Amino acid sequence: MAKNITLFCSAGMSTSLLVNKMKEAAAAKGADYNIAAYSLNEVDKHGPEADIILIGPQVRFALAKLQKQFPGKPIEAIDMRAYGLMDGKAVLEMAEKKLNA
Repeated sequence: MAKNITLFCSAGMSTSLLVNKMKEAAAAKGADYNIAAYSLNEVDKHGPEADIILIGPQVRFALAKLQKQFPGKPIEAIDMRAYGLMDGKAVLEMAEKKLNA
């Protein structure tokens, strides 16, 4: 069954571009993931079904709050450099490491 990698940022716009790059990287290696991006305002709606939550650098301040809200779920801030470069492969690899930890 495909794992759900869910990204949250301030509006979901720039992150949707990163999602597309991550989907391309997953397809290239034959990996099956459901990858989606949402505004941080929608975390109550989409956080529970996520297998891992990744947050954009611009909402890094919410990390501790999300860790309390979803104990036991891997939650990670996306590396600023990978985010700025829209490096979907690097972000996907980071998510996979956390999922398999």
